Amino acid sequence: MKKERTQCVTSIGGQALMEGIMMRGPFKTTVGVRKHDGTIELEEIQPLNLTKKYKLLRLPLLRGVAGMIDSLVTGNKALMLSADKAMEGEEVPEEEVSKFDQWLDKHFGEKTISFIMGASVVLGVAIAIAVFFFLPTLLFNWLASALPFLNDHMIWRSAFEGIMRIILFLIYMALVTLNKDIKRVFQYHGAEHKTIFCYEHGLDMTVENVRIQSRFHPRCGTSFIVLMLIVGILIGLFIPFTNVWLRTATKILLLPLTVGLGYELIRICGRYDNIVTRIIAAPGIWMQHLTTKEPKDEMIEVAIAAMKDVIPANGEDIIR
Repeated sequence: MKKERTQCVTSIGGQALMEGIMMRGPFKTTVGVRKHDGTIELEEIQPLNLTKKYKLLRLPLLRGVAGMIDSLVTGNKALMLSADKAMEGEEVPEEEVSKFDQWLDKHFGEKTISFIMGASVVLGVAIAIAVFFFLPTLLFNWLASALPFLNDHMIWRSAFEGIMRIILFLIYMALVTLNKDIKRVFQYHGAEHKTIFCYEHGLDMTVENVRIQSRFHPRCGTSFIVLMLIVGILIGLFIPFTNVWLRTATKILLLPLTVGLGYELIRICGRYDNIVTRIIAAPGIWMQHLTTKEPKDEMIEVAIAAMKDVIPANGEDIIR
């Protein structure tokens, strides 16, 4: 193995998919998938690039919201593509196909996966609002009805709701990890981080060099979510409403501010390495113990292939 050369911080980021990884560079976004026959297929997709199209969206706070929208749309597109590629050539015996699957195929045909993904997003948003916004406020109201002194200071309410959201998120992530398919996605997540670290450390991108890298990266989406949860506690201090419906609605309306602040913090943590940024990044790094797993070599190969495809020749991806 070669020694490290010049270290850097790259703007290249990624997302773990079904049997694959999306890598997003400054000029190109590539989805790499391990197909059913064992080969790796690369396909370029077009992100929204909102901040490139609209200068206003490059401003602090706004760029975080634009980035979140871009990531959700592009990530969903990449996820559907990876599902198609991963299952391509895989035949399921007719007797093993459920009646529900037959109904979906009859009514939606080739758009079945798109329909399922769309329905999952809608259902997921509804559940997230109910669990992470409505439920903590409702539980605190019940608690405060028994202990009226809790209503004297908003800090109690905001801290309780924020801690409840973090606990619920931890429970959710721990439960989904039990699913073997999700665990494989988390292994690809680890491969993504390791490959980016290998590149940032100036090493040749070989399986051996990637394997020894850390799977915990400060610019991870998991860290971003954790920072949003923490920022939400601070924002909650300034929401005067105690009514569960009004408070929930206000939190949803203030989501762009939460996203914007969270993005600026994760951006700072990705660019600078000092005691302050390490403290800010620490909760997200801890959470990555759940959302990233040690990858297999064949997963690292997919990450390397996708990574190499998006690295610009002129070094324009380097931010430090």
